[in-house]
Amino acid sequence: MNSGKTSLAVAALRNGTVIDQIPSASLFKAARILDIESATTAVTIGNNLPSKKLGSKGIIKVADTTYAEDTLNRIALIAPAAKVNVIRDYAVVEKRQVRLPDTIVGLVRCANPKCITNNEPMKTRFDVVDRNDVTLRCCYCGQDVKAADAIIE
Repeated sequence: MNSGKTSLAVAALRNGTVIDQIPSASLFKAARILDIESATTAVTIGNNLPSKKLGSKGIIKVADTTYAEDTLNRIALIAPAAKVNVIRDYAVVEKRQVRLPDTIVGLVRCANPKCITNNEPMKTRFDVVDRNDVTLRCCYCGQDVKAADAIIE
């Protein structure tokens, strides 16, 4: 039975965070960065949604949760155009684009098997050396890693 509706309604958030404009291919990496698997509040994830800018996009809505800015900015590694909306009493009170930090600690695995971070219990540390092509350089061994090839830990 078709009632003429062409979209699916998703409940509005009373309070929480919405991350929008995530490339579909990066959605589940973004969910891993946000540790969505451990969330104890309502989470809505949409993938392969139509987008004029991206063609298709993903979106993550997390109720009653506010993320630290540095956590949200880590998403810029895999979704540099992502937008963050903070919701209070059903209204957007803050809207901003994620910003790639200068240094990324403990998020990306170094691709060099001989790197000390792959052989000792220590966090990785990468400097961003190219923001346009999103390229990182390991602070320990000098190995470059493109964001598209990055293994998120």
